[in-house]
Amino acid sequence: MMRVVVAGAAGYIGGELLRLLIGHPEVEVVGAVSSRFPGKRVDGVHPNLRASTDMLFCSADEVAECDAVFLALPHRAVMTQIEYWTQRAKLVIDLTGDFRLNDTKVFERYYGSEHRAPHLLDAFVPGLPELHRERLRGTDLISVPGCMATAGVLALHPLVAHELIDTEAGVQLDARTGSSGSGSTAGPANLHAERSGAMRVFAPTGHRHEAEISQHLGIPAAMTATGVEAVRGVQTIAHTTLRPGVGKSDLRRAFREQYAREPFVRVVAHQRGIFRYPDPKILLGSNYCDVGYALDEDTGRLTTIGALDNLVKGGAGNAVQCLNIRMGWPETFGLTFPGLHPL
Repeated sequence: MMRVVVAGAAGYIGGELLRLLIGHPEVEVVGAVSSRFPGKRVDGVHPNLRASTDMLFCSADEVAECDAVFLALPHRAVMTQIEYWTQRAKLVIDLTGDFRLNDTKVFERYYGSEHRAPHLLDAFVPGLPELHRERLRGTDLISVPGCMATAGVLALHPLVAHELIDTEAGVQLDARTGSSGSGSTAGPANLHAERSGAMRVFAPTGHRHEAEISQHLGIPAAMTATGVEAVRGVQTIAHTTLRPGVGKSDLRRAFREQYAREPFVRVVAHQRGIFRYPDPKILLGSNYCDVGYALDEDTGRLTTIGALDNLVKGGAGNAVQCLNIRMGWPETFGLTFPGLHPL
């Protein structure tokens, strides 16, 4: 059994990591690190894990050597602690934004601080299996992308890979996210009285995930982010224009060919039905990302849609999928939950 530790285990992403890893057939969770709750029961913070574990949270200095560590810490914390964790684990999977961007100037622009470990930026492999599967097989440093970045990239990747759009013109994205995306220690803006019924544009320009989308796809990307009343879920809507001569059959072929063998990406573009386009509601708890598109054939204007659970395929599930790939296990180990409906 592989011995793993989750750091930041009291947060929402940390809780999802514990849920997935406790049930994983090849993994033993040997540490749940929390700076807020050392010595307290894990199921006191994550009540859904009652009867699944009797673990207690521990502090970081109690962690012995292990095979892998998942870092679900606040942004800008991992780059100051990375030496500590690489000394304790052979495999490090980071779920923060610290090593997602490979350009220090871009990092400083979007995160507002100097990078403290720039020498490691090129060493981390992006934890996006659909684009970087082969690189993941041989690395010991993995950086899992942001939730909105994952949804946006997967919905646009076939267009770029099959050269169906003008990449120089770039894309405009509108992203919607539930309140859990702000984390378990979010401030007054996420009180129920403030969040309920709201559709709050919190990043009209310059959201950090647009930089990830640009980096992964190699095209200019601009994104607006809106908080909606849901707890879980991300949906991205991207607008672009097809190249002259490209039609609906080319679109259909590109998406089907790109994702035909992907275990966790489904193409959803039906003619009718309530869920004829990707909707995060039916994905909650699952590691799926649904992608779809709608084309105005008269103008060539194309809308692509991506949807996922921000805590699973947008975070913990993607991290476990990367672990499976790195270790040569079946990619679906511990990730077969299909989602709920109705919810």
